Amino acid sequence: MGHALAISLFVTLAGVADAAGADSLAMLTLTPEVAPLERLVDGTIEAVNQGTVSAQTSGRVEEIFYDVNDFVPSGAVILRLRDAEQRASLQQAQAALKEAIAREEEAKIRYGRIAGLYEDRAVSRQQFDAARADRDAAVARLAAARAAVETAREGVSYTEVRAPYAGVVTQRHVEVGEAVRPGSPLMSGLSLQYLRVNADLPQSVVERVRELRKAAVYIDGRRIEATGVTIFPVAEPQSNTFRVRVDLPENATDLYPGMFVKTGFVIGETERLLVPQQALVERSEVTAVYVIEPDAGPVLRQVRIGHRFDDRVEILAGLVPGEKVALDPIAARRQVVAERGR
Repeated sequence: MGHALAISLFVTLAGVADAAGADSLAMLTLTPEVAPLERLVDGTIEAVNQGTVSAQTSGRVEEIFYDVNDFVPSGAVILRLRDAEQRASLQQAQAALKEAIAREEEAKIRYGRIAGLYEDRAVSRQQFDAARADRDAAVARLAAARAAVETAREGVSYTEVRAPYAGVVTQRHVEVGEAVRPGSPLMSGLSLQYLRVNADLPQSVVERVRELRKAAVYIDGRRIEATGVTIFPVAEPQSNTFRVRVDLPENATDLYPGMFVKTGFVIGETERLLVPQQALVERSEVTAVYVIEPDAGPVLRQVRIGHRFDDRVEILAGLVPGEKVALDPIAARRQVVAERGR
């Protein structure tokens, strides 16, 4: 099992034969096991990564590539804005950059010539300082022109809106042809890769949970071990409960944001009777096992089950320690039929 249990369970292979010599049955002798004692509370699943993508530039929506419930790969273009204005700004910035490069080159050449004449004392100090200032100003203008080009390129890139992470679209806020401005919401989505459960924990057990930091989520007969437990540092004043976040394993199957689940927080240890899943006989709403009775052989007995622990199930009622259970219900059924036929 994923959690550390001091397992005292053992399996005994024993022969249970009738007078005619029926086949042997694999049996399990029930022995209580030390298992986690949990406090169950209701929780709600939410996505760790969820949010709304907003426009970073002005424009008119030209194309929309994804809609609600579509899966979007990370980095994929989800929406495109008309980029005529941004491309015109880029061309203007590139033209200004070319001019700045030429001006800077001219200023450097002039400074070099004036510097040589100044060394020969052919020009005044004032002329030399003016040439140096013109060169420095040209260098600064070139740097500003290069920055303007980068800004203009960034503006063009903003017209292609990309997904920040892989996920599913939950809401589309715009239509083709609609004008948007910076900050306008475009599309909402969430990732199903990382999920967590939000639950409210009673004050009476929060310190024990804070100490052990172990939990599991129960849904549809499955037990999913948590990968992390985060307890908020303050209690809700109205209910005196602490908000807790329970991290689930990556890519947990059949779990979706908004679902209600039972969350078990470990607060100690207890003893449980566990039987393998394969030993159960499930017919409609009835769950039973074949109990090996010393004189009667396999006898079908109804049991009440609890939580599942990996491939084993907790027995809440119907069995007691020391009894033997058939591990193969089909073989046990055959033996019962064979005995009745004699």
